[in-house]
Amino acid sequence: MFEYIFVETSLGGFFSEATHQETIREYAKQGWRLVQVLPTNYNGHGKPTHYEIIFERPAQEE
Repeated sequence: MFEYIFVETSLGGFFSEATHQETIREYAKQGWRLVQVLPTNYNGHGKPTHYEIIFERPAQEE
């Protein structure tokens, strides 16, 4: 069994820096594995502006 976490982020734009690589590295250090990146918001030209990064890891047995 796995547990999942969903993290919203931006891939940057003209006035902002992308944070996705930093986010992925941070979660990987905690044992999370990247599953998928999904676009969630788009600008007026149809370009994705925000994303949801999905991570998984084996569930902790209690």
